[in-house]
Amino acid sequence: MTKFRPAMQPPKTLRAGVIQFDVRRGDISSNLESAITGIRRLSAQGAQLAVLPELWTCGFDHANIIQHAEKTPEIIDILAQTAKAHGMLIAGSLPEMSDGQIYNTLVVVDRDGAIAGSYRKVHLFSNGRENQTFTAGQTAEVWNTSLGVIGGVICYDIRFPELCRSLAIQGARLIVVCAQWPEARIGHWNTLLQSRAIENQLFIVAANRTGSDNPLSFPGHSQIISPYGEILAKTTDARDEVSAEIHFKDMDAFRSLFDCLKERVPEAYRL
Repeated sequence: MTKFRPAMQPPKTLRAGVIQFDVRRGDISSNLESAITGIRRLSAQGAQLAVLPELWTCGFDHANIIQHAEKTPEIIDILAQTAKAHGMLIAGSLPEMSDGQIYNTLVVVDRDGAIAGSYRKVHLFSNGRENQTFTAGQTAEVWNTSLGVIGGVICYDIRFPELCRSLAIQGARLIVVCAQWPEARIGHWNTLLQSRAIENQLFIVAANRTGSDNPLSFPGHSQIISPYGEILAKTTDARDEVSAEIHFKDMDAFRSLFDCLKERVPEAYRL
């Protein structure tokens, strides 16, 4: 998948939302219904951006992932129609098939129904056998959208600060995160999201799933975080949608005090 959108004038404010629900393994019909319901509820709140969990259509249904990937183009068409109907940018990850490989791909559909871009998950969680099913992506991605320059990452990616830093350097003012993050490490999720927002001085809009998929349970904690690390909105462990106003002037004001991105010294880091 490729970028299709030219640069656009970013808005000064927007209402961003996250959607969380119990992603039922292999049950595309049920998961699609949950997603569409959440989008409608966010639309009623005035949201212009909706973020869905990781692999929200089918979960980690490894045994049947090829069949699910074959249905992804049809699902994206439905998302495009939904995005256009509600005037909402929608982001979420789905299985993608390309040249015989399967990727965990975050797809961004803009408010007019056009694909703004996509990102293939770079860091595959080997402890969960992701690397046995999926092929790793190779590049960090930012997209010019009707809501400004947005970057995206998927779940395990947030443990790698270099990836989000790359998005910030490329101009992202907001990063969307799609995840299936388990309850056992939810404290890490909360801390890592705040860290990525603070260190890059940008907004984070992160959606996690709820429910369970044997043997794991998922507590939600989807959230929207400011560049200061302030939690603007956060869910608990129930099926839910929340939204918050994002004011980009707050980001600009923070960076005017001290701009961490401009004051980096890459030659000293020896990466």
